[in-house]
Amino acid sequence: MSHAIPPEPVSADVDTPIVAVSDPGEVGRAEHNAGDRIIIAISNVFAWLFPVLMIAICAQVVLRGAGMNQAWLDDAQWWVYGAAVLIGIGYAVTTNSHVRVDIFYDGYDAPKQRKIDIFGLAWLFLPFIILCWDTTLDYAISSVKAGEGSDSPNGLHRLYLLKVFMNVSFLFIAAATWFAYVRNLAKLVRPLWWRKLFWAFPAVAFAVNLVIYYSALGLVLATTEATTAREATRHWFFDTFAIGPEEMKYTVASALIVTVIIIGAAYLLRDKSEDA
Repeated sequence: MSHAIPPEPVSADVDTPIVAVSDPGEVGRAEHNAGDRIIIAISNVFAWLFPVLMIAICAQVVLRGAGMNQAWLDDAQWWVYGAAVLIGIGYAVTTNSHVRVDIFYDGYDAPKQRKIDIFGLAWLFLPFIILCWDTTLDYAISSVKAGEGSDSPNGLHRLYLLKVFMNVSFLFIAAATWFAYVRNLAKLVRPLWWRKLFWAFPAVAFAVNLVIYYSALGLVLATTEATTAREATRHWFFDTFAIGPEEMKYTVASALIVTVIIIGAAYLLRDKSEDA
């Protein structure tokens, strides 16, 4: 008669985790640069806003059910949610924990993945974030000038604080994107400054364009009779000129020239001993 041999019980000493909880901020920490760690440290502080948000939502549900609705608590939920999510974008970029809609990416080798990351960060996402900062700058300034508050008399006033924070948060996201871009670039070549600027040309040119635009705007306001930005932008420097059938603004053309000069200067001043 044969007898079935029962399976041996798994020893509790066997290091076989069934469930593992990982901190995205610690994944690949050895590869992080100093900027990455600063972004993660700031994000970890703001992460505590999420339990605060949960408490605010639950409290408002209970109070509303008891007939004691608090308008300021409704506003607070949007304030807390907005701040946490905006900072969370920078965290997701740094930790690569965002949603990637790319069915081919995982099948590529590491160098090709890094090139895709560099293109996505420096050519697509960073220019978009710079555009968001530029767009929300006037949005924030206008809100401060108007002393914008809540629509409800019992709501949270000083709404301009949230709008200013939104504008500043895009600088935070831009910094996170730049640090992540440099980290990926370092896996392919030595990240000398001329290479950092060259491989992020669209974002660098866009940033230089904004510097030139706002510098010219301030100069025109300070040296002419113009009293508003709209009047200042009537200066010839903000006009366009023809290049064949196309048109280009003087500010954009200046930005492209200055960007090339900056990259060229960075190349000439590089440490030649670090060339690879």
